[in-house]
Amino acid sequence: MTAILAARVDEAGRLLSADDALAAINDRAGGAVGRRVAVPQVAALVRLARRLGIDIARATTIADGETDLDCWIAATPDDDGVALAVSILRERPAWRVPVGPADAVPPPAGADWTWETDGDLRIVRVEGDGALAAGVTPADALGQAATRVFALLPAADGTVPMIEAMAERADFAAQPATLAATGVRVLLAGSARSDAAGGFAGFVGGTFAAPEEPAPIGVTGTFNARLERILRAPLGRIVANADSINARADGPIDPHYADYAADIAQAGRHLLGLVDDLADLEAIEREDFAVEAEPLDLADVARRAAGLLAVRAAEAGVTIDRGDTTPLPAIGEFRRVLQVMVNLIGNAVRYSPRGGTVWLRFRREGGRAVAIVADRGRGIAAADQARIFDKFERVDPGEVGGSGLGLYIARRLAQAMDGDLTVDSAPGAGSRFILSLPGA
Repeated sequence: MTAILAARVDEAGRLLSADDALAAINDRAGGAVGRRVAVPQVAALVRLARRLGIDIARATTIADGETDLDCWIAATPDDDGVALAVSILRERPAWRVPVGPADAVPPPAGADWTWETDGDLRIVRVEGDGALAAGVTPADALGQAATRVFALLPAADGTVPMIEAMAERADFAAQPATLAATGVRVLLAGSARSDAAGGFAGFVGGTFAAPEEPAPIGVTGTFNARLERILRAPLGRIVANADSINARADGPIDPHYADYAADIAQAGRHLLGLVDDLADLEAIEREDFAVEAEPLDLADVARRAAGLLAVRAAEAGVTIDRGDTTPLPAIGEFRRVLQVMVNLIGNAVRYSPRGGTVWLRFRREGGRAVAIVADRGRGIAAADQARIFDKFERVDPGEVGGSGLGLYIARRLAQAMDGDLTVDSAPGAGSRFILSLPGA
């Protein structure tokens, strides 16, 4: 069980008392009892809680010498100052730009801007004016997982070329993606590098503008066709600018404003997600909407979805148990099944407590292939289990985040593939969402 470290800070931001472990972290940062809190992340949270007069809790990473501490910090203001509760969720070696010999590989020719990763797919270099124009700030991207900068999408054949190239230590091209900061669609290409021992040392990659997709016949002028100009691009710029402010790209600013910028960026990403949901809603409710019927491995698709959410799960302190590797042949459209599984696993991660686990399980029931996503979250009452599959419906309408469209879209997609999506849950007992498709 994660220990909770306590501390008290006075109205002037001075550390009055702290548990030994937390005091030692503060001492190593250059502080001491009786002086201002020296850990920047803790000090910023204290100031914000004191200024706003409300309880504030956030996940953050504290650099402690050669160790990075992933923490959950809660700050509670009162008449005498601020009470702190710090949970250290994980300790890991501090990230450093890898050093040592590796193959010199040129970036892909003709790229709008280029980037480079290490062997763990963390960004170590971003170059080119096109990056800033696209809303990617190099200072903010460095050290981030590539999947935090680029939201990878399946290619036309259902594969994710960059992930497969990593496994095979090979070059890749034509990887569809969207920029996480702006939602703009791009294509990625990369050349694999090897270290002195012949191991995988990362990619030298390039980003290219994605060709515009022609509007479907008979739906020109619809909401979906106008998304880029009216909503997505402006929201993308808001998110990019807010991230730049939060990263202090143009110089030091008051920490309160940096935190406000982070909140603006988070709200912008929420709105971009809503835009995506509305586009899907328009698509699935058209009379001519249809899905492809193609053979696929349902278990493999689910595991790929889990891989796309691995970073989010790690940040939430949640483990994804991907089940066994036995193939589960089914019939459906790969990208739509992936979309459904990302929604289900993402919801399970979101509603699981820190330290919890999300389980993926697979089985065959007669002629059906079945994938189950289970969690130990708060559960759903029987009276709400039908309602959550309706448009704009949520278990708790007052909860922050979400659009109330994800499960509606997921079930409609499942039914369009001659399958179904159901739930088995009870308050306090977690939830099991069950996707069934025709077996192959």
